[in-house]
Amino acid sequence: MDLQALTIFVEIVDGGNLSQAARALNMSRANVSYHVAQLEKSLDAELLRRTPQGVELTNMGQQVYEHARNIVHESALMRDAVSASASEDRLTGKIGLSAPTGFGQLVMGPWLIDFKKKHPSIILDVRLENFIDNLVKDGVDVAIRVTPEPPPMVVARDLGSVHYTLCASSEWAARQRLPQTLAELRRTPIITSGGTSGRVSMIAAQNGHEEEIEFVPTLMSRSYPFVLDCILSGIGVGLVPDYVIRPRIQAGEAVQVLAEYQFSINRNHMYLMYMPNRYQTRATITFIDFLTDKMGLLRMVRKSDV
Repeated sequence: MDLQALTIFVEIVDGGNLSQAARALNMSRANVSYHVAQLEKSLDAELLRRTPQGVELTNMGQQVYEHARNIVHESALMRDAVSASASEDRLTGKIGLSAPTGFGQLVMGPWLIDFKKKHPSIILDVRLENFIDNLVKDGVDVAIRVTPEPPPMVVARDLGSVHYTLCASSEWAARQRLPQTLAELRRTPIITSGGTSGRVSMIAAQNGHEEEIEFVPTLMSRSYPFVLDCILSGIGVGLVPDYVIRPRIQAGEAVQVLAEYQFSINRNHMYLMYMPNRYQTRATITFIDFLTDKMGLLRMVRKSDV
């Protein structure tokens, strides 16, 4: 059985179409199509049906895919073991990472530099973005996402709930009366990231009691670095994840508002995600463990600040 053809076939199924497989494998689309045709000819069976959306598996194709995926996986394990032996355990390979723009820029940047220094032979492909539809299709090995629940088709490690801080610049606090109650907060211009409808559902918790407040931000953006600039400029009260504003509060540039409450948006959690059937190299596994450890340390720092 042609291992290359099986690898191409698995890549097509995982990626959703021939063009994506061609890009992932650095091959021409015609070459990918040829290898699939040869595989179908050798098995005397139709494995894929072309559709306007891409391709779909036939019943026989589904069976072949499950076996092919295992073969490709075992082959990758063998290559990884040989590579590790040849390089005296030096980790190599390429890792595609997708992370939220704000968290990636404000928190993960130093982590990634640290990881790269420890493992110089690993290539990191870092994408700071807030949306991703298909990890395999987009060439992503590991994704960090903030969401109430992870998609059902991925393996997800819950890294903990996302805590938000209500804050204002020291300049704004000096010339404006800070809201003292949730009722006053409803009449305050709020800067945060907006939902798809332009409205934000905020949950304020105190002593086991929760109150949900919906509001329309006076300014909204999914780029937290930009939101941070807006808060510090003194145009309103900010509602942002604590990792965004904590250093500025410690530096005296910002103050916390209604500190007696714990705030959250949509009960969001942060998840580390990867595909369940995607082969994880030693480099990728090491990277996942590295990020998990860093997140654990971040949670410990957050708790020590309470």
